[in-house]
Amino acid sequence: MPPIRTSAPRTPRASSTGALARCVEPTPAEEFLAEYWEQRPLVALRDGETSYDDLLTEDDVERLVTSGELRHPAFRLVKAGEKLRLGDYSTDIPWRPSSFRGVADAERVAAAFADGATIVVQGLHHWWRPLSLFCRVLEADLGEPAQANAYYTPRGSQGLPVHHDTHDVFVLQVAGEKRWLVYEPALELPLKDQRYSEAEHGAPGEVVKDVTLRAGDTLYLPRGWLHEAVTSGSDSLHLTIGVNVYTWSDALRGALRELASEVDLRRSVPEDGSGGRELLDLLAERLEPEEVARRKARKLVHGRRPILDGQLRQLRALEGLTADTEVERRPEVLYLLEDGVDGGRVRLSFSGKSLTFPARAHDELEALADADDPVTARDLPGGLDEAGRLVLVRRLVREGFLRLAGLG
Repeated sequence: MPPIRTSAPRTPRASSTGALARCVEPTPAEEFLAEYWEQRPLVALRDGETSYDDLLTEDDVERLVTSGELRHPAFRLVKAGEKLRLGDYSTDIPWRPSSFRGVADAERVAAAFADGATIVVQGLHHWWRPLSLFCRVLEADLGEPAQANAYYTPRGSQGLPVHHDTHDVFVLQVAGEKRWLVYEPALELPLKDQRYSEAEHGAPGEVVKDVTLRAGDTLYLPRGWLHEAVTSGSDSLHLTIGVNVYTWSDALRGALRELASEVDLRRSVPEDGSGGRELLDLLAERLEPEEVARRKARKLVHGRRPILDGQLRQLRALEGLTADTEVERRPEVLYLLEDGVDGGRVRLSFSGKSLTFPARAHDELEALADADDPVTARDLPGGLDEAGRLVLVRRLVREGFLRLAGLG
C-alpha cells in the first residue's frame, strides 16, 4: 500500500495555535486526546482571556436574521417544552420562476426570541467563511469531519431539554453566559440512529458537572453524555463544533462495500447458515490497518466541500501564467496523494474529487502538494519539460488545489 499524505491547512490563526488547541487550552492537545477524547468531559474556564468573536458575533446573528439572508434549513427556532413550526417564524417570498422559501421573518423571529426561543444558525461550516476555515483546520488536527452550529438564547431561557449528541461536541462560548448541567451517559458512544429518550433509557442520574460558561470558555462533551443548558440574567451566544468520527462500524461497512466484487459474498445463505466463517478471511484482509486508514482518509477528503475564495480572479490570471509565476497550495485543502494506482498512475484526492496523472509527473506533483512556501514551475523537481509543468500547474489552479500567490 503506497503512503498516504494529508495536508494541514494553514491560516494566520491556525499557524500559531491550531483549532484543537483553541478548543482545549490550557490543556495540551496531546493530553486532551489521551485522557479526555471519547472518555470524559473537559471544562476550560479562561476568565475572559480567550475570545471567539473572530468566528461569529451577536451582531452577525442579528444582521443575518433581520436582513432576510437566512433561509431554512440554515436556521430554526427551538424552545424547551414547546414545538415551534417553521411556518410560525418564516415566510415565502414570491419570485419567478420559483419563490424563496423558508426565509426568516425578522419581526416574528424577534418576537419569538423575546418570548424565550433560541435562534439556531445551522451548517455554518458550509457557508460562513470564518467557521469554514476553523472547521477545516480542526479536521486536519483530528482527522475527522467537523461541523458548526450557533445557538443564540435569550436570558432566562432554555432551548433544548436533556439530550445527548451522537457526535463529539466542543462548546465555544462567544458572548454572555450559559449554565450547563452534564449527566453520565445513558448509552456510551452512541451511533447516529441511537437517540436518547427518557422513556427508553430512563431519567438522567445525578449531575456530574454543573458549570457556567462565559465568553471565551469551552466545554468538551464526548458523544453520549447527557446535558442541558439554561441562561441566567444575560443572553447567550455559543457555537457547537461537532465532530463526526469514523467508527469501527463505519470501517466494517466500508470493508463490506469493497467486497461487493467477491462472488462468494453474493451467494445465497444456506438454510443451516453455514459458510460464514470461511468468509472472515476476506473481510480480515480489508481490515488491515493500512486499508482502514486509507478508507478513513479518503472519506474525509472526499466529503470536504471546496473553499474557493478568489477563484474567478485566479482563472483570469491564468492567462499570464509563466514558468516563473509563484503558486501555492490553497491553505484550506485536505488532500491524499497516492502512488501506484490505476496501473502505476498518481492519484490526488481533495475537495470531493480525485485526479489521476501519469507516473512521470510524480515528483512535480509531490513537490507542489507538499511545499509549505510558494514555488514556481521552473523550480520544480522531476522530468517534465517546461510545457508539461505549466499544463500541470494550470490544471491544479483550475481544479482549486493551487492558487497563484499574491492574488489574495
